[in-house]
Amino acid sequence: MILGLRTATYPVPDLEAGKAFYSKVLAKEPYFDQPFYVGYNVGGFELGLVPDGQPGSQGPTIYWGVKDAPSAMQKLLSLGATMLEAVHDVGDGIRVGTVLDPFDNSFGIIENPHFDAKRVS
Repeated sequence: MILGLRTATYPVPDLEAGKAFYSKVLAKEPYFDQPFYVGYNVGGFELGLVPDGQPGSQGPTIYWGVKDAPSAMQKLLSLGATMLEAVHDVGDGIRVGTVLDPFDNSFGIIENPHFDAKRVS
């Protein structure tokens, strides 16, 4: 039934500000940019921005793969995110951390040396 991560959406009260923040975080521009939805292709998955939603940290945490979790955390903080959970080892060499984006959404990062991108379909 569940095939794997495909899309994570984040509500943003200001679509232009959301686009500016996530374009810097992802170091790319959106592939789809409309007033009702902005979409980024991130390693074969999608991060979508939905305007006029109610952001908040109480929703699900989506963890996005990174090569170096401490460096990624520093970049997120330098771009205006706020630390929610510092990078820490959760076992087997896997490190995770979580920030709040400028809109109060939870944004997780994961450094997983066991993830094999070739297995993503």
